[in-house]
Amino acid sequence: MTLFSAAAGIPEEDLHEWSVKNPSEFWDLVWRHFQVIGERGESPAFSSGSDLFEARFFSGSSLNYARNLLRRSDDAPAIISYSEDGLSDQVSWAELHGLVSQLQQSLRALGVTEKDRVAAWLPNGIEIYAVMLACASIGAVFSSVSPDFGSKGVLDRFGQIKPKVLFTTTSYQYGGRQFSLIEKIIDVTKELPSVEQVVVVSDDESEVSLLGECKTFEEFRSLFEPKEVSFTNLPFDHPLYILYSSGTTGAPKCIVHRAGGLLLKHLVEHRLHCDVRPGDRVFYFTTAGWMMWNWLAAGLAAEATLIVFDGSPFYPDGSRLFDLVDQNGITLLGVSAKFIDSVSSAGLRPIETHDLKTLRTICSTGSPLSPESFTHVYERWKEDVHLASISGGTDLCGCLVGGNPNKPVFAGQIQGPILGQDIEVLNDDGSSVDVGVQGELVCKSAFPSMPIGFWNDPEDISYKSTYFEKFPGLWHQGDFAEKTAAGGFIILGRSDATLNPGGVRIGTSEIYRRVDLFDEISESLAVGQSWMSDVRIILFVVVADGFLFDDSLANRLRQSIRDGASPRHVPAIILNVPDLPRTRSGKLVELAVKNVIEGLPISNVESLANPEALDYFKNFPELD
Repeated sequence: MTLFSAAAGIPEEDLHEWSVKNPSEFWDLVWRHFQVIGERGESPAFSSGSDLFEARFFSGSSLNYARNLLRRSDDAPAIISYSEDGLSDQVSWAELHGLVSQLQQSLRALGVTEKDRVAAWLPNGIEIYAVMLACASIGAVFSSVSPDFGSKGVLDRFGQIKPKVLFTTTSYQYGGRQFSLIEKIIDVTKELPSVEQVVVVSDDESEVSLLGECKTFEEFRSLFEPKEVSFTNLPFDHPLYILYSSGTTGAPKCIVHRAGGLLLKHLVEHRLHCDVRPGDRVFYFTTAGWMMWNWLAAGLAAEATLIVFDGSPFYPDGSRLFDLVDQNGITLLGVSAKFIDSVSSAGLRPIETHDLKTLRTICSTGSPLSPESFTHVYERWKEDVHLASISGGTDLCGCLVGGNPNKPVFAGQIQGPILGQDIEVLNDDGSSVDVGVQGELVCKSAFPSMPIGFWNDPEDISYKSTYFEKFPGLWHQGDFAEKTAAGGFIILGRSDATLNPGGVRIGTSEIYRRVDLFDEISESLAVGQSWMSDVRIILFVVVADGFLFDDSLANRLRQSIRDGASPRHVPAIILNVPDLPRTRSGKLVELAVKNVIEGLPISNVESLANPEALDYFKNFPELD
C-alpha cells in the first residue's frame, strides 16, 4: 500500500479519503499501477450518474479477464492442489496455458461463444480453475456450485441460467467419507435440456459409463493439442460470472458480475489490503459454491501461486491446514471465523507445533470474528502476523471493509473500509450515526464490482429493490454494524436477522460473543420470536462433548450476556439442540430457524448444507 500511495502522491493516512473523493483518478491509477492488460480507451475511469446504479467505470475500455490472470507463462507452479485423501497435484503457469488452450478449443468446437453459460459442479481442484479461465478467454459466462449440492439445489441455480456445457465429477470425499454423484447427475441432466455436453472429471471408467453420452475431462481436453491461448478482447462490463444468493428466503438470485469490475476490485483487495505479492502462495479454504472461490482465483492476477484444498479442514485432524502452510510456504491463509473458533475449542496451539515462518497474513470471513478469536490467533497461532477480519458478500464478490497491513489491529474490529468505497453506518432515517451507535452498513460511492444485475430481471426491478431501495441512491449491504473510535467497524450480523425486543435493535453477534466464552457450548444461534405484541429472544445452543445442558448452565449464560452486553440481550428462553442449520459456506441461517419456530415456510432448503437440522426446532412446547 505504501508504494501505491507514493504513486498517487498522497500520504498513506489520506489514501482512503482521496480514493473516494477522486474515484476516476483512483481507479485509473489501479489500472496503471497494476498494469492491467487491455485497451484503456479515452473515457474517464469513472462516470457518475444520477445515483450509484447509473454510475459507469471505464466506458469504452476493453480487456480479457483470463489474459490478466495468465500473464505468467513460466515453469513455476501456478496452482498446487490437495485433496482430503492426501493426493496432490500441481500445474505450472506454462502447463496451465496449455490446458486452458485445449479447453478453449474444445468449447469453441461445441459452438460455445460469448455470453453462453458454462456450468461447473466440481471440487476445488485444478480442473475447475482451468475451465473458468477457458470460459473467460472466449467470453463465455462461468457459474459453479460445489459437489455437496443436492440435485434440487443445482437445478434451482443452473436451471435458471440454462448452461450449454456442464462439467461435473462422479464423487467427492468429505470427512473421510466418499459420496457418489451418479444418481444426482442423471437427475440434473434430465432437467437441463440446455446442456449439450456433459464433461466428467473422473478416473473411474465404470462410473462414467453409467452417465450415458458424456466425455471425460481427459477426452474433452485431448480433442486438441495445446497452442497459444487466444484471448478475445471484451468490453469492461462483459459478464464473467453468475453467482447465487443463499436462497434461504426464496429461489436463489442469479447475480451477474462484470469481468473488468472484478479484476480491478480484487487487485485492490489482494495487492493492497492483503499485501499479496508476485511469487506469494495464497490459500483460502473454500468450495466452488462460495464467492471466496472466485476471490481466490483472482490471486493469479497478482502473479501468486494458488494453494487449493478440497475436503474437510479437520480431516484427519485440526492440523491439516497448518501442515499445508509449512509444506507450501503459504503467505496468506484464509479461513472462516468458525474455523478459528473450532481450532480454539479443540485446544490446538499451532505456534508450538508448526513453523508458519512464511505466513504474513491471515484472513477471516464468513461471520464476525470475536475479540477472543483475535487473542487466540495471536497467542496460539503466530505473534507476528497480520490478522485481517474482512466482510463483504456474494453481492459484490468482494469486501466493503477489511484489513490494512500498515495499521494496528484491534481485537474484535475490522480495520477499516476498502479503498475506493465510502462506507458509512446509518440509522433508519438515513442519517449517519456516531461511533459506537449501531445501524445499517452502506456504501455511499459507486464501485466497479457492483453487479451488472440479476439474471432474468430485465428491468432491474429486483436488483434495484435489493440494494438501492432502503436508502435511495446508496448501496445497502444488509449488515448491522457500528463504527469504532479507531476508524474500524464491527459487524453485528445480518440486519434482517437483528433482534428487536422492546423496539431496540440488537445484533446477534453481541450475544454470540458472550456464549463463545463457555467451553460447554460448541455453537449457538439467537432469533427473535414474535410474542405478545413484542419480540422475545430465543437462544439455541449446541452443547460440547462431555458436558450437559441444565438450569445452572442456562443461568450462567444469561448472567454472562447480561454482564457483557446488556439486560436487553438476555434470552427469554434458552434451548438445547443437537445441531444448527447452515449454508454450504458455513454461515448459520437465523432466518430459517425463525421461520420454523413461527410456523412459516422455508422456501429453499436445498441451499442448506444440513437441512435435516431444521427438524430440531419444531414442536418445542416452550415456544407455543
